[in-house]
Amino acid sequence: MSVTIPHVGIAKDQRAAELALEALAPLERGTHQIEVGRSSLRVSNLHKVLYPEFGFTKLDLLRSYARLAPAVLAHGRGRPLTLKRYPDGVDAEFFFQKRVPAKHPEWVNVTEPIGDQQVNYATLDDVRTLLWAANLGSIELHVLLARHTTVQQPTALVYDLDPGDGAGIVECCAVAQIVRDLFRHFDLDSYAKTSGSKGVQVYVPLNKPSITYEQTKPLSKAVAELLAAEHPDLIVSRQLKTLRRGKVLIDWSQNDPSKTTICAYSLRARNQPRVSTPVTWDEVAETADGTDQESLRFETDDVVARLEQHGDLFEPVLKQRQSLPNLDF
Repeated sequence: MSVTIPHVGIAKDQRAAELALEALAPLERGTHQIEVGRSSLRVSNLHKVLYPEFGFTKLDLLRSYARLAPAVLAHGRGRPLTLKRYPDGVDAEFFFQKRVPAKHPEWVNVTEPIGDQQVNYATLDDVRTLLWAANLGSIELHVLLARHTTVQQPTALVYDLDPGDGAGIVECCAVAQIVRDLFRHFDLDSYAKTSGSKGVQVYVPLNKPSITYEQTKPLSKAVAELLAAEHPDLIVSRQLKTLRRGKVLIDWSQNDPSKTTICAYSLRARNQPRVSTPVTWDEVAETADGTDQESLRFETDDVVARLEQHGDLFEPVLKQRQSLPNLDF
């Protein structure tokens, strides 16, 4: 079966993609063709269940990414993409794929060789590429902090706040505020999003071509170590699990040219189809002051409603230009 998606801009492609995938719902089995403007995308195994507890299928995944497309693409466009593929669902084996698959549509944009391993990545530039990735079973979309044209220039400083056993989202939100307050002291704004899993991530936008990983990596480590020393009952800066019980790891290691971070608005492969979702600092404070470990858990419907109500809370991360502070640790 062939369904047409007019290629007339992301927003219109998004809506057309939703309608096309809805038309495929009665025809889940077999292979089908989706026409995206002048391009074609084959989708298959739409009935395959990816989240067993919820009966969430590959078709549901494609629909979710079609609905979230403008937001995902805003934060993924131009960035080398690592696919985290779950061919048989979240309870089965998965694998990371940095190098673009050998068999890929000709319209998928591919980078020049990057890094020591000379990897050619795909870049997440349009609705058809997003749906192509999802059709490969790529539940999670991980991107570099830099764009493929300037791979040594991260556009943000990032902290991944990961709770150890006995800690959770409440403790992560408390630590997120501590990170925010430190950078506020230097007149730098920061923005929070859920990881879509158990934790929270804090981004400090930079967006200056003069800033490189040679600056952000040592700074991010020094900040994490400083905060761990100041709050030893709550924060650790080292990965060792034996140190992390009841505490939150400030993972600064994402600030590296070889590391990828979960893209804003990507789904996560956990027991529920949750989304990595930007949140306000008021929401972070409310969660930090409470005890609800289920706070700040969002699925696709929730995120679509939030986008309609608030817009993209993470937009400043793409645009705001800030300089690194001169810190003497």
